[in-house]
Amino acid sequence: MIEQQNFQKATYKTNARSCCYKLASANTFNKKKFAKQLGVKGRNGEILINLTERLDVATSYLDGIPTNGVLGSTKTMSQNNAASQLILKGTTTVGVVCKDGVILASDTRVTMGFYVAHKFGKKVYKIDDHLGMTIAGTVADAQRVVDILTANAKLYKVNLNRPMPVNSAARMVANLLFSARYIPLATQVLVGGIDDTGPHVYNLDPFGSLTEEKSVSTGSGSPIAYGILEDKYREGMTIAELLPTIVKAVNAAMKRDVASGNNYNITVIDASGYRELSDEEKSNILKVGS
Repeated sequence: MIEQQNFQKATYKTNARSCCYKLASANTFNKKKFAKQLGVKGRNGEILINLTERLDVATSYLDGIPTNGVLGSTKTMSQNNAASQLILKGTTTVGVVCKDGVILASDTRVTMGFYVAHKFGKKVYKIDDHLGMTIAGTVADAQRVVDILTANAKLYKVNLNRPMPVNSAARMVANLLFSARYIPLATQVLVGGIDDTGPHVYNLDPFGSLTEEKSVSTGSGSPIAYGILEDKYREGMTIAELLPTIVKAVNAAMKRDVASGNNYNITVIDASGYRELSDEEKSNILKVGS
């Protein structure tokens, strides 16, 4: 008797699983039709259809191989994970909005896994006299984005006889990253500068998501940098008031994060233009901040 009951339960589970997979592979119309044939009606039918739609999503990436398109995407799960984990692979970059401009900063260590490939890599780039950009992630992809933005900023100035607005530059990078979302450009960038509307800093992820921030940090050292930024940063502070905080944040990340280190670059963008701080200026600021 017990064996017969177990056999019936096993048969029921097998049939239910088969029905779910049939529903998962069908379109919405056929799902409703199939549910009706099974005798599942009303609210229960809608619940079953909803569950099988979720099953369709869950089973579309079996063993990292896409079996069905989800929202038109054919990326594997491993590609998604690789792009979404960029912020923890290396580097510390910081961008803050001040009352009179913008500060962009980064460390200079370039890593390949646990190998330090370069001790003094450049991660803060000048796009125009009023515009800068920090990079994190794969160097080749990031430099490609920098080159495209720099060229378009110059063309914008030539064609319209005025500098490209900061939000336009950020939107162009967002469109570039979004257009390559199926094979993502493995980089996370900060675009910052000053224009007629004031100072701005934008944060962009590898898929083209765009958010405007007052203070932001990216990279594996960002949790340490955020600890200082959250404590010391206040809106309305001037560049002179915030420089010691930024230097301290990057320096702390370099000490505690193995993928950040060696040295750091600080860039100030204000009404006077784009300016990188010298080693002497950075050393003096760090002494004042400590």
